[in-house]
Amino acid sequence: MWHRSRPRAALPALCATQITSWGIVYYAFPVLNPQITAATGWPAGMTTAAFSLGLVVSALAGIRVGRILDHRGPRAVMTTGSVLAAVGLLTVALTPNLPVFFLGWALAGLAMAATFYQPAFAALTRWHAPDHVRALTIVTLAGGLASTVFAPLTALLADHLTWRDTYLVLALVLALVTIPAHALALRAPWPEAADHDGQPGTGAGTVARSRPFWMLAIAFALSAFAMYAVVIALVPLMLERGYTTSQAAWALGLGGAGQTLGRTLYATLARHTTIPVRTTALIALGGLTTAAFTLVPGPYALIVAVSIAAGMVRGNLTLLQATAITDRWGTTHYGRLSGILAAPATIASAVAPFAGAALALPFGGYTDLFGLLAAVSLTAALTAPWTNPPAPTTARATPADDVPSRTRS
Repeated sequence: MWHRSRPRAALPALCATQITSWGIVYYAFPVLNPQITAATGWPAGMTTAAFSLGLVVSALAGIRVGRILDHRGPRAVMTTGSVLAAVGLLTVALTPNLPVFFLGWALAGLAMAATFYQPAFAALTRWHAPDHVRALTIVTLAGGLASTVFAPLTALLADHLTWRDTYLVLALVLALVTIPAHALALRAPWPEAADHDGQPGTGAGTVARSRPFWMLAIAFALSAFAMYAVVIALVPLMLERGYTTSQAAWALGLGGAGQTLGRTLYATLARHTTIPVRTTALIALGGLTTAAFTLVPGPYALIVAVSIAAGMVRGNLTLLQATAITDRWGTTHYGRLSGILAAPATIASAVAPFAGAALALPFGGYTDLFGLLAAVSLTAALTAPWTNPPAPTTARATPADDVPSRTRS
């Protein structure tokens, strides 16, 4: 029986740092961007491109960060990431021109890779397995509050300060909360990973080159593209249909509440479904709720209900991705494999807002765009049945899998 210590402070600390990191590094930008463009004269497309650059950098850096996490644990990675986040936001706040603004967001992208969900998931999966689903659910519930806490706080600060001073204050808050929390609460020994179902560990390189892994990466990337495009395009869709900005904002916000609610249901879903069934079902439900936006022009209460249902699906998809590696290949190379798996989905989520806005015009509006996005999600669902590796009882281990030096590659 494999024993390990479970640091008591790690889970509450990661809840606090996920709220703070997501709230300040991610959710503050859309609140401040109108003020940034108004004060600087920079095009909104360029400032948004800088933010998207950060997401792309995060996706690419996450692969290397995952390898470090597997071998050394989360403390140094997440503490360094917190420092980088503060430095990146300071660079953004003090930038004299657009190139430095882009540089600041590139630094913030490195910080995202080292402080957002992926490293937190890696830490909790290793420390809490086999009961990691509960810990992952708790930390994502906390992360779901990031926009609830920091979007209004950012707006309040922006009412009294310039956008630069607002980012300076937020950078200070970020540093005071996350640097000591990561440095002090994640000091527990990093345990050896347990092999999945008691089978010999499969080499990370072998897994990453396998067809089930890349089918899973494609499914998550297509799903993420559709999901993030829907979130960004929901307000324009409702405005196009004659609803007010306030009504559209409430529909979007209640969808976020649905996301939090959905995450509380994932553990029950995982207990009563097989891996291929819940993967296929959740991605397909994402497509069906997107199609519902196309088919349901009103009344307003029904649109809100669809938004809440879509949010519940999004909440479950977050945990589906968080547990995808462990469910199929165990915890041994969780950090590296989850970093590789998340990279295409993160890039897809970064380009989705631009692609959605660009496609809306040739499609004649947002209603038909949502139909296209539903088709993208349903296509992703069709790949899901092929994302499971062969059963351990029938799979043969290759010699490379049995060589310790190669399994650590």
